[in-house]
Amino acid sequence: MKILLVDDDESMGVILTKSLAAYRYVVDTVKDGEMGWTYGSSFEYDLMVLDIMLPKLDGINLCKRFRSEGYTTPILLLTSQDNITAKVSGLDAGADDYVVKPFDVNELCARIRVLLRRRIANPSPLLSWGDLLLNPSTCEFTYNGQPLILSNKEYELLELLLRDSQHVLSTDEILDRLWSSEEFPSEATVRSHIRRVRQKLVLAGAAADFISTVHGRGYYLKAPKSDRPNHLETQYINFLNETWLNQKPQILSQLTIFNELITASPLNIFDPQLRLQAHHTAHKLIGTLGVFNLLSLSNLASELERLLELPILEAKAIANLYEDLEQKIINTNSIPNQTSAETHLAMPSSPPEVKVMIVDDDRHWLQSLPNLLNPWGFKITTLADPQQFWAVLQAVIPNMLVLDINMPEINGFELCQALRRDPHWQRLPILFLSALSDRETQNYAFTIGADDYMCKPIIGNDLANRILNRLQRVKSCSS
Repeated sequence: MKILLVDDDESMGVILTKSLAAYRYVVDTVKDGEMGWTYGSSFEYDLMVLDIMLPKLDGINLCKRFRSEGYTTPILLLTSQDNITAKVSGLDAGADDYVVKPFDVNELCARIRVLLRRRIANPSPLLSWGDLLLNPSTCEFTYNGQPLILSNKEYELLELLLRDSQHVLSTDEILDRLWSSEEFPSEATVRSHIRRVRQKLVLAGAAADFISTVHGRGYYLKAPKSDRPNHLETQYINFLNETWLNQKPQILSQLTIFNELITASPLNIFDPQLRLQAHHTAHKLIGTLGVFNLLSLSNLASELERLLELPILEAKAIANLYEDLEQKIINTNSIPNQTSAETHLAMPSSPPEVKVMIVDDDRHWLQSLPNLLNPWGFKITTLADPQQFWAVLQAVIPNMLVLDINMPEINGFELCQALRRDPHWQRLPILFLSALSDRETQNYAFTIGADDYMCKPIIGNDLANRILNRLQRVKSCSS
């Protein structure tokens, strides 16, 4: 759990940081309201503690600013004003609790624990994942009844993976959640902690891949095995196979278009327009194949796209890749079982009438994705023309919005910024789904108000997991 403390009293900051660290919280401390806004709007925190008397921007107005911008993070105010008017002002500003100075540190920590428990989706005092059990009250982990002796950071890491078990956590996300801004650990530090926790789990009887790795993406807890056959899982795999067979002719047609563009004429092979069209077709293939979890085929399409970016086209290499990809698509009559160790599958289960609006100018990709999300019971609305965005948004009133970034006329970033400025829509959960995978783009997306970010290609159940997880957090914060 990560806490932002905004207080200009340096001695108080030291005391609180030390006390909260004893409860395994990571604390970022800043000394004025403007810096509090910078930190609170740039990083993800589980709770914010704001003193009211702050330089540059007082705690009441800082709290109002967070709430007006749609931030639902629990806020606890600290003040020396012990009167009803001051308390009412703080609560009206959007604070969740109010503590008067001087206070007992143990009482403050108890108030913080209460607020954090409210934020957690699962109110049960005990958390479990297969044979792994956590008792948050005593900060004790056991595996199959065997106690796990963990360092503070190892405990925090395993707790983070357990509480966010439907999410593949990247190294950057782990660094952001478990280390304060004053620490500068490297990715190797995360890998080292993962390795040590795995070793301790194995000694307690867990499988070596209990903490599984999705290469290039991050870590997650492997789903517990069930002794009974999962009929819902079988039903879903059958559905995916049927959808793949129906979509395969269209995919082969896209591949044929790609081949025609490349082989149109030896004289035109370097034509920028032909190259751009071929590049766009290859990019659509990447997304479509990724949706079906055909990642080996998607990688071949990615290699085609990469070759098209070279200054001099390698015609022979492109032709060989094209033939290989075409033959593999023709021969693929069933998709991989999505419960493999490399895919974290949460089977279809969503509340009724969850409306998801997806905006992307790739019409072929839009046709594939909604079918694969249907088993979760989502009511899907797709839009390929972003100029119709506001009209469709008003008609649909979605619970979740999925945006591409690069679109004609108006891009996803501009739509997100407009929504966050609109009082009616500023709390709408927004997930960016884009081919842009660089860290700078992703950071900018979160800076302007995104709730989540995924890189194409994706698979249907991965997107469904993210949507369900985000909606559960919204529900938890509003309850």
